[in-house]
Amino acid sequence: MGDSGGSVVSVDVERISFGGKEHHIQTNHGSVSVAIYGDHDKPALITYPDIALNHMSCFQGLLFCPEAASLLLHNFCIYHISPPGHELGAAPILPSTPVASVDDLADQVADVLDFFGLDSVMCLGVTAGAYILTLFATKYRERVLGLILVSPLCKAPSWSEWFYNKVMSNLLYYYGMCNVVKDILLQRYFGKGVRGCSTEPESDIVQACRSFLDQRQGMNVWRFIQTINERKDLTENLKQLQCRTLIFVGENSQFHAEAVHMTAKLDSRYSALVEVSICMHINFSEHQFWGCIPSLLSVQVQACGSVVTEEQPHAMLIPMEYFLMGYGLYRPSQINCSPRSPLNPFCISPELLSPESMGVKLKPIKTRAK
Repeated sequence: MGDSGGSVVSVDVERISFGGKEHHIQTNHGSVSVAIYGDHDKPALITYPDIALNHMSCFQGLLFCPEAASLLLHNFCIYHISPPGHELGAAPILPSTPVASVDDLADQVADVLDFFGLDSVMCLGVTAGAYILTLFATKYRERVLGLILVSPLCKAPSWSEWFYNKVMSNLLYYYGMCNVVKDILLQRYFGKGVRGCSTEPESDIVQACRSFLDQRQGMNVWRFIQTINERKDLTENLKQLQCRTLIFVGENSQFHAEAVHMTAKLDSRYSALVEVSICMHINFSEHQFWGCIPSLLSVQVQACGSVVTEEQPHAMLIPMEYFLMGYGLYRPSQINCSPRSPLNPFCISPELLSPESMGVKLKPIKTRAK
């Protein structure tokens, strides 16, 4: 079991950023930025973005979707953790500062929870951020209520990923955030349909992301890539996870196979995979979620890349709603329920929310694109 140990100190606490308050926390493993949105008395949702992104470029699309914002902000106080040096207006990290390991970043998350006095939290991570939160969940199992992972990584880098990361690292080291690096990152994030081509312009979300990348400190991004390129395989630890897990992956994601692999290695009683494709069919497997859940749900969406939170955030809404029902959490339009009410998972007996107790027979998961 991991141990964050030591104490943490927060500095520059009063910076206000797009409706949230940004805290800079000096942890046992370096400085980290945390932007907080919502009521501190509500349960905590921790987010962690992919390489070269922060909460504004990775989760803005999801939180600008009114239904998703209603679901999440009604039930959670959101703590957006940025990778070191990825926050808005970040200064270059001093060259003498050691490059953090993936374990350091997972322990940083524990330090953040300690600083804010948070016990157990829900986690939402995208790709590299999903890996950090999964590693955190394997080290601090009692501190994670559930995982919502988008195009997650769980294995050591493949040769192709390792090569692309090395190319980006070399370009960042010598040329900074140049156009070639931005193009590689945009291919990592988005599907072909929104990236544009010689006859079609880039979509608004890709243009906005390209603008965000212009603001990144190249050497700070280089550091995170170095960290992720040295990650270890978590496959053997996945069965130890004691929380329910919901995984999203785009049909065109570079990490589609890895998400399917991760789903196969998780305890099937507590996990589900949602593939975001041209026609998405979601079957929730037996025992996956504790709530009144239909056996089949069909959602029509376009093909999607890795960062589903930006490219197709509306496709996440209904699966997340059913996932959170298992914790007694609902959108306010469905039920006038506070996260502190007897419906929340801290107050209700799990047996009362089991499919068997409600007479619901759930089918095995099977997702396919027509």
